[in-house]
Amino acid sequence: MKNDGIKEPIQKKWIWLLLLLIVLAIVPWYFPESAVEPFVFGFPLWAFLSTVFTLVLSAYLSWLCLKQWNIVEDEEEAERAEEAQR
Repeated sequence: MKNDGIKEPIQKKWIWLLLLLIVLAIVPWYFPESAVEPFVFGFPLWAFLSTVFTLVLSAYLSWLCLKQWNIVEDEEEAERAEEAQR
């Protein structure tokens, strides 16, 4: 059986690498403990960046699900198996 249009992003290394980089950016490990200034929109810079990268992660995962993931559903698999038997 051919894999017509089936995409499984778990096998693509660039997806995992980008995911790791975004997760590392969310955690403010790269700021000193006493970093509370400067403020951006009333938040400390580290909190603002953490929020921004959380939104980036959400957008990235949504994009992956919509554009990079195309797995055949069980019903479609059953239909293809039925057609193959004919």
